Parts: sequence; C-alpha cells; structure tokens
Amino acid sequence: MNDDVKKRVQETFSRNKEAYVQSKTHNNRTDLELISEWLTPEKDWTVLDIATGGGHVARQLSSSVSTVFATDITKDMLQNTARHLQGFPNIHYVVADAEELPFIDDMFDAVTCRIAPHHFPSPENFIKETARVLKPGGSFLMIDNVAPEDDELDSFYNQFEYIRDPSHCRALKVSEWKRLLANYYLPVHRELARRKQMKFSDWVSRTVKEKPMQDQIERWFINAPEKAKTYFSIIEQNHHIETFEIDEWKILTKKQ
Repeated sequence: MNDDVKKRVQETFSRNKEAYVQSKTHNNRTDLELISEWLTPEKDWTVLDIATGGGHVARQLSSSVSTVFATDITKDMLQNTARHLQGFPNIHYVVADAEELPFIDDMFDAVTCRIAPHHFPSPENFIKETARVLKPGGSFLMIDNVAPEDDELDSFYNQFEYIRDPSHCRALKVSEWKRLLANYYLPVHRELARRKQMKFSDWVSRTVKEKPMQDQIERWFINAPEKAKTYFSIIEQNHHIETFEIDEWKILTKKQ
C-alpha cells in the first residue's frame, strides 16, 4: 500500500515540478528567513533538507553552512530543482525516501523538512529516520500543514486536500506530532502555530489542470458545512471561492 502511495507522490511531483519551484506559498521569503533565524546555522554545519521539492529551504541555508544535502523521492523534481540552483555548488542532490534515508547515523548538524510530511505514508518512520541521522544536540526544524484537533474538521480538511492532490496522505494534528517527536527523543524547543491564507485558484491549479475537476473541487467548498466554512474562513464571491485558510505548525526540536 505504501509503495502505491509513494508512486502517486512521484507521479504528481514529476508532473508539477515547475509549479512547485514557482509556487508563491513555497517561495515565501519571510517564511524562509524565519527558518534561518530559528536554526542560527553555523558555517561548518552539514544540513539535510528532506523532501526538498523546489529547493527553497536548501537554497536559503546554503550560504550559511558548509554543505546541504537536498533529498527528494521524485527524481524529476530533484533534477529540475538542481537545474534552477546551478549557482549553489554546496548543495548536493540525492534521490531518497524520507522514511528510509541513505545516510549513516549521527551525520547531520541540522535536518529540515517543509510543507511535505503530509505526503508521507508513515510519519513515524520519517521521525524515526530523522532522529537517527541527526547528531546528538542537533536541530530538527519542520513546517507543515496540520489538521484541526476537532475530528470532524480534521476529516473535512484531509478530504479536500486528497481530492485536490491524490499524493496527499494525511496532515496530522499537532497533538499527534508531539507524541511522535517525544517517542524519538526530539522534544519541542520552539513552536509557532499560525493560519495560512490560500488563494483558491492558485492552490487548485498547482495539481489539477482539468477545468471540470477544478469546478468539482470548488463546488465541494461551496457546499461545505457551515462549521467548516467558518473554521477554514472560506470566502465566496459570485459563486466562486476566493480564499480559504488552513493551519500550519512550525517546530524546532533538539535531539537529546
């Protein structure tokens, strides 16, 4: 089952590799600068960026550290990212599964993963592998979309993400992430929960190119329960969805 999910991830990101490089959400400068501020990277560090996608985090950190290994399960995505980042010689690209990393234990001073874990079939294996390759005292910084703690809203959120993107597995709740991190001796050192506004047209077109399917997803939003419309701040004008909001969680942990 997990192999089928990972194949869908590879197909989706191969097809949309350039959209993720250009994505305004993924290329948010304020967000990227905050990563550097939280990590306080040092010049002799070796950093791993898991599921690098368009390489935004790898690029951000490359000027502050010795070496960045940018990994992704999708070769086409990684190849495209490497082409865009030719001017950053200390970034090395490795095709790798986040749940089975091809690196030795205690190798990295820091590990990052941004807007990707909701694509992983086994978040526990991802956290286990992250803890394994991280040096004692090393930093792990993760940013991802998270589900509301309310079960009904959790279900609604993960449903609409999957409808839009079949490579979506599940966005976990913050409480679920905290349990996993604690199990692998990665206590939360710093955290930030925030709302992220999404422009519907940009969000849906990133993975769905067919207009009938885009319209179907839009109708699903329009017909959403009032509880969901309120929580996700769904804005509708003239029978079209303009924007909505989702939850995002940013955490910095230190390996014990």
